[in-house]
Amino acid sequence: MSRSRAKRTFTEADLVEQTKGVECRKDTGVLDEIPAAYKDLSEVIAAQADLVEVVAHLRQVVCVKG
Repeated sequence: MSRSRAKRTFTEADLVEQTKGVECRKDTGVLDEIPAAYKDLSEVIAAQADLVEVVAHLRQVVCVKG
């Protein structure tokens, strides 16, 4: 979704909940980076199954913006 839509849709509390276990800023200044604003990675990979071979799954632990 667009950055402006993410800011209208989600709250700072949503950001805190969705980034549990990730070291990052958790304030309205980065609300547009909330994980729910992005496409589901599993769906994206599944749509490309005939083009790619999944060799690893990574988990985000740090987010740096700015």
